[in-house]
Amino acid sequence: MPDELWELTAPLLSRFTFRLQGGGTAPVDERAVFTAVVYVLTSGCAWLFLLDSFGVSPATAHRRFVVWTEAGLWRRLHRAVLDELGARGELNWSSAIVDAASVRAKKGGSLTGPNPVDRGKKGSKLHVLSEARGLPLAVAVSGANLHDSQAFKPLVLGIPAVRSRRGPRRRRLVKIRADKAYYSAEHLSWLRHRNLVSRIARPGIESGERLGRHRWKIERSIAWLLGYRPLIVQYERKGNHFLAFLGLAAALTCYKRLTKLST
Repeated sequence: MPDELWELTAPLLSRFTFRLQGGGTAPVDERAVFTAVVYVLTSGCAWLFLLDSFGVSPATAHRRFVVWTEAGLWRRLHRAVLDELGARGELNWSSAIVDAASVRAKKGGSLTGPNPVDRGKKGSKLHVLSEARGLPLAVAVSGANLHDSQAFKPLVLGIPAVRSRRGPRRRRLVKIRADKAYYSAEHLSWLRHRNLVSRIARPGIESGERLGRHRWKIERSIAWLLGYRPLIVQYERKGNHFLAFLGLAAALTCYKRLTKLST
């Protein structure tokens, strides 16, 4: 666990109180627990098979993951990393790019649905909005049967207010890019009302070539996220746990950009 990442994470963790009189367990090293959670995300290891070298039991690691998920840690960590990037002027606010990808849900559960492109098998859909260079700003999860366009407004509204190099926090972009699946008169009107420039492909009028010059960036972003093995296939029965892994993956993806700036 890099010291820099832990310094961003530690202030965001929920505080636990332990009772040693009359029973209970001794406090555990929160950094070790967080490291174990990151290991589960990066390796795809099942909670039950966590290595003893982490110094925490699988039950403790999973229990703390659930508590942190309910406390909204992963969203706040993602924002904290974006704050660091924004303060260094490393976020490109000239445009945002929106896209989605479907994954199979082996065990079903919440936030899943019949996938129309996978013979109706249970699946989930990952929705991603990135800045112009592909760093994820907002992510969401839905059932695979939800049309991509239904996540468009929540993603745009979910862009966090991020620190800037100078002046107040910023969340407003200039353009919104998306393929024809997101095109509708309602979306165009909604963007105009917010003074955002639409770059959504019009069905039957515009080819995908113009968007293709930018689309590869969001496709790369989704590939970065799917590089974390628990996101390739959903085995979590609880959709909020799968969303938690996606949020942590987005935070780590942005953190890798920070590490490159430091080298």
